[in-house]
Amino acid sequence: MASQTTATVATPDVQAALPATQVSLSRVGVTGVDKVIRVKADGEENLFYANFECFVDLNPQQAGVHMSRFEEIVGEAIDEVVLGEAFKAEVLAAHVAEKVRERQGGERAEVSIKAHYPETVQTPETGRTTQEIYVLYGTAVASARGTRTLTGVEAQGMTACPCAQEAVAALARDRLDGDGFGPEEIERILELVPVATHNQRGIGTLYVGCPEGGPAWIEAPELLRIVESSMSSEIYELMKRTDERSVVVKAHENPRFVEDCVREMLRQVVEGYTDLPEQTFVMARQENLETIHRHNVVAERYGTLGDLRAELKSGEHRAHHVTMREWLEAPSA
Repeated sequence: MASQTTATVATPDVQAALPATQVSLSRVGVTGVDKVIRVKADGEENLFYANFECFVDLNPQQAGVHMSRFEEIVGEAIDEVVLGEAFKAEVLAAHVAEKVRERQGGERAEVSIKAHYPETVQTPETGRTTQEIYVLYGTAVASARGTRTLTGVEAQGMTACPCAQEAVAALARDRLDGDGFGPEEIERILELVPVATHNQRGIGTLYVGCPEGGPAWIEAPELLRIVESSMSSEIYELMKRTDERSVVVKAHENPRFVEDCVREMLRQVVEGYTDLPEQTFVMARQENLETIHRHNVVAERYGTLGDLRAELKSGEHRAHHVTMREWLEAPSA
């Protein structure tokens, strides 16, 4: 019986072939890459659930990218960068983007990460420990100019409506006046007693982006502090009655519109990051989940730190606000 031999057939690299239509593509890649990241800190291992999006540009002479390489690069980067360090989404995104650009042969690569971040905090009155879940965002763009990064956070809080509160206060003045209280007594009462209004659960988002060759990484916990403090009050997953009272009173003594929250975030970034360059990108966004309306309300501002500094100083409106997409794709100054 004749022996059988198995011939090895070379598999052609279809992705490297010339495409039928030779035109470049701005972004080609993968989305929905879910990973669990293990981070060791202070002898303990913490788990983070993260979602990745990886893209690379494609030149006119290349039919496609090697999709499996994206998965390989993400896995390698998790082992190389994150284990043994505090989790920084933008640091990991930068490492992945640089590897994607190199391994896929692109001029430009972009990687975005969204991760859920647990933080242990204490309630305001009883001091009970409760775990709060925040969202971290990290985006990086790697090109021949270098790598620019974008650090973002999302946190929830509570806002109290100033407009409705003033209407309730006016009604209280009328009723107190009708019951014989004098003007000075009325104002003293309203200063001492929290005035009712309707509330919203707010979702605040803040991004700060550093251009190529920029300063050290932005600390996400500080951005979270800015977002939470921009609202009428922080909120907590676990609260006792005295904690609830503290949160409600604080919110009603600090009423804010959705616009106020965004402006407060911007103020704190401008005043707190005086060392960042003018080309730094900033985006602040607030969405309030209304309680007396069926709709929600949103406010946002985006642009360079230089434009924000100038506008806060002069009060003059800047005609064009640089968008996140424009900043990510813009050449370095």
